[in-house]
Amino acid sequence: MPIWQAVVLGTIQGLTEFLPISSSAHLAVVPYVTGWRDQGIEFDIALHFGTLLAVFAYFFRDWLQIIAQGFGIQQGSDPRLAGNPKLLWLLVAATIPAGVIGLLFEKQAEAAGNNLYSIGTMMIVIGVFMAWADRRARQSKDVGQVSMADALIIGAAQALSVIPGTSRSGITISTGLLRGLDRGSAARFSFLLAMPVIAGAALKNFLDIWKHGLAPDMQAAFAVGIVVSAAVGAVTIRFFMDFLRRRSLMFFVTYRIVFGILVIALAIFRS
Repeated sequence: MPIWQAVVLGTIQGLTEFLPISSSAHLAVVPYVTGWRDQGIEFDIALHFGTLLAVFAYFFRDWLQIIAQGFGIQQGSDPRLAGNPKLLWLLVAATIPAGVIGLLFEKQAEAAGNNLYSIGTMMIVIGVFMAWADRRARQSKDVGQVSMADALIIGAAQALSVIPGTSRSGITISTGLLRGLDRGSAARFSFLLAMPVIAGAALKNFLDIWKHGLAPDMQAAFAVGIVVSAAVGAVTIRFFMDFLRRRSLMFFVTYRIVFGILVIALAIFRS
């Protein structure tokens, strides 16, 4: 893989993993349109590991406080996190649905990733769901008030993100809004919840690389993919968190619907 291509795909991953516009959709459609060969599982691992580093770095202090509080240790000074000492175990419980669904339907999800009709449809459907959730949002709770019911419902919604075109952040933030969280807290919980899932997927795929080895011609692209997706992802998280404190999700809703229509039109044109 050429280095410039690794930079482009790393940038796309860093942007779309955290914005509610679906990284899986963009990483499927862009190579399809450009005629690039399938980047392979090795490069997908690099991209996801890079975004894992980004979310870990941004929420490092949050995780220190959450983990410490989960074991009864006072750590950190964020009063919202301090108000929910069981948040670690709520995140653990919320992670289970996505982990189980991901393992059971991995092959079906890969097949859906090659279906432009499916991708385009999910872009539009979830976009409409996001608009509905954003308009109904009460925004009466912060992350310190997340309950077990909230966590399980948001976690169940996250399980749908195995379908390409859904967007993990889009579906979980929207569900958080429907559960009464304000936009910033919904995004914060969404990103905290994403980290165990991304880490689990990365670990599983790294074990596959360990068994089969990394192709020599992919080593440079692998490293570049990690660095670029991590750097762009960190900037994107900061931008998106600031964005949601001032504005709604409607810009991303519009983008999703337009993108979904274009993808379906492409599928019809190429069929």
